[in-house]
Amino acid sequence: MTEPVPTPKGSQHPLVVEFLRELRTTRGASSYTVRNYTQALDRLHRWHEEIHNTPPDWLRLGREDFRHFLRALGRRQLSRASIQLTFSALRTFYRYLLKHRHVSSTPIRGISLPKLARRLPRFVPEHQMSGLLSAPLQDLGSQQAIAREAGSTPPEASDSYRDAAVLELIYSSGLRISEVCGARVEDLNLQSRVLRVRGKGRKEREVPVGIPALKSLERYWQDVQHPRTHGTPVFLAPSSDQKPISASSVQKSLKKYLAIAGLDPALTPHKLRHSFATHMLDNGADLRSVQEMLGHAQLKTTEVYTHVTAERLKQVYNKAHPRA
Repeated sequence: MTEPVPTPKGSQHPLVVEFLRELRTTRGASSYTVRNYTQALDRLHRWHEEIHNTPPDWLRLGREDFRHFLRALGRRQLSRASIQLTFSALRTFYRYLLKHRHVSSTPIRGISLPKLARRLPRFVPEHQMSGLLSAPLQDLGSQQAIAREAGSTPPEASDSYRDAAVLELIYSSGLRISEVCGARVEDLNLQSRVLRVRGKGRKEREVPVGIPALKSLERYWQDVQHPRTHGTPVFLAPSSDQKPISASSVQKSLKKYLAIAGLDPALTPHKLRHSFATHMLDNGADLRSVQEMLGHAQLKTTEVYTHVTAERLKQVYNKAHPRA
């Protein structure tokens, strides 16, 4: 059950305001992380007001308060993933309070949370990926043909070229949507075919870029007469005001191209990242290299993709072996 998100109240407390500011500035958290943490803190704030008719005193809350809160989330049928995310945000907040000596200990330590059911990441199969990557130009060709038949002005190609380059780059280098939207001209070395990526927590990494992605990018840049100056986004917003393309724009375009390619329109841009990792491992890449390219801090985060490849091998075995 999806919980409605009203105007946050929990983010108005001075300590919470400072914490969220530090997340954005010092730690370089993405807008998604800040939004999720704001919602998590607000969730506890609203629960405390419902139960006690008063806002929470963050410095005086005890372990029993959080145990009661956890049970309340369970009664509201909040998903296990949402509960885990809520308490992860609360733990991070109390680590901040500890660091700045607002509290002497964290009241969340020792609270057992419901375990997440292990779900394998969804991805686009390798044989279907080429259809998705070619969908923007296929769509452009169809629109141009319709315009010619109708004797009307054909659509401009720039948006289609940009969308093709965005999809190619996400899949080519395993990027998060925030990373592809935040890429700047100076981050890309065309000669070395390497992109410098600013990931979570402002951690930088370098990832290779495939030739098809570079060719697609060059075609887009030439069509829009991209300035290629320092600080300019690699992908410009449709308004051509030197602002980067937005994540929502990428998500909206992907839905259209998934439908054109005959794939599930519910797949997100992050599933292209899953596809990158799965296909790399399927074709012999070692786990450490994939971890480095994805920018995962821990190897166990990357290991989930080995389970995907193992499941696929089992399916192949069961279909092909006479005594499976």
